[in-house]
Order: sequence, then structure tokens, then C-alpha cells
Amino acid sequence: MPARVTWPLRQAVLRPHQTIEQLRLPSDDLATTRCFAAFDEAGEVIGTSQVALEDPAFDAADIGHDVLPSWRLRGMATRADIRGSGVGTALLDTVIDYVEGQGGRVLWCHARLPAVNLYARAGFRTYGVPWEEPDIGPHVVMWRSMAGQSDDRSGGLGDDRSGGQAGV
Repeated sequence: MPARVTWPLRQAVLRPHQTIEQLRLPSDDLATTRCFAAFDEAGEVIGTSQVALEDPAFDAADIGHDVLPSWRLRGMATRADIRGSGVGTALLDTVIDYVEGQGGRVLWCHARLPAVNLYARAGFRTYGVPWEEPDIGPHVVMWRSMAGQSDDRSGGLGDDRSGGQAGV
């Protein structure tokens, strides 16, 4: 699905301070990028996520296994009135299945702090310390090993191995 289909929801939920034209992510137009969406009965996008090949924002040695290929989750959003209904979990499960099917070793993201529990329930772990992203809010790096990967070592919240973070 073209990324532009998800932009109105991305804007409403994630970046209301930006125009639709400013929502384009660098990975939106790459052949390896996949956008996923959930629709209501009227065909309106009510949930969205994007995944793209991207090196992680942490050192692979810190998690104890190879991380390549790594996939980055971005633009994860659910319309406010349907949060808690399972749409976000279903989208995240779809992304995880897709990345596993592509042979991905790690899925990672810059998670907004209010969404940490959603990701944790899906097997993600925090890495480093939270930071404040201007106009967007507090974030932390989260990652998840994919099927067949050992992940007995991981950076925890408050364990700043990341050397600082860039924004989303």
C-alpha cells in the first residue's frame, strides 16, 4: 500500500504540528518498505504502521547476537477512539510476521513512552534512556529479536549504552 494513504492518520495521531507534505519519511518510497493499515467499514484508515530495512540505533554487541538484517518500525498509529480495541496489536503482529518472513533478525523502533507497554507485550525490550523529542514527546529505543534469535543480553531502561538518540 502506498505510504500516502497513511499520512492523514499519521498527522492526526503522531505529528499534528506538521503538514501532510512534511509527513513523508525517508523510507516511504523504498522498494523494501512496507506500509500496513487497518480500515473501518467505511474504508477509513484507523490504524497504520510502516517497516523498512534500517540499521539499529544501538550496538549489536549489546544484545548478544547478529542484528542484520534489521527492520525499523515507524509511523505506528491508531485512531484515538479505537485504542484498546486490538487494532494496534494486530498491526504490530502483522509487522512481526512480515519481518520474520523476510528473514529479519531484529525489529526496532523509537517508541513513544505511552506505547511502551504495547511493544513490551509483543516481546520488545527497551534500550538506553528516554529522551524528549521536540513537538512530539518522550521516546525510548525498543527492540525485539525475531524467531530463532537468542537475546539473553539486552540494554535496559536507564542503561544508556546508546550514546544519545536522534529523533524519529
